[in-house]
Amino acid sequence: MTEPYYPDLSPIKTGLAGKCPRCGRGRLFAGYLSVAKNCSSCGLSFDFADAGDGAAWFVMLFVCFFGVGSILGIEVAYSPPFWAHLLIAIPFIILLPLVLLRPAKGILLCQQWKTKAQEGRLTPK
Repeated sequence: MTEPYYPDLSPIKTGLAGKCPRCGRGRLFAGYLSVAKNCSSCGLSFDFADAGDGAAWFVMLFVCFFGVGSILGIEVAYSPPFWAHLLIAIPFIILLPLVLLRPAKGILLCQQWKTKAQEGRLTPK
């Protein structure tokens, strides 16, 4: 019996869509950030999935860099009052990570599956 053929899918496309890294059809997530147990389409077990804090770290780095840069740019260009900064910066710094966290985690998990990345293990001598 032969294994079914699965095309070579892009981890970025499948991760952004939140789809299975093997078949591209089943859901990767069971909730907002909780990973499903397995793919509903091809049956791939997601036991390998361990993004750790990688997605959160990348999102924080991106949001802080562009968030602070945007706030400083607005200050230099327009010099708005303090309350205008609050109206712009607070939603930006709160909502942008919420929007980016799931796609970033999906990309990292799909890349982890594609490269067969796993924990480092000591080999016996």
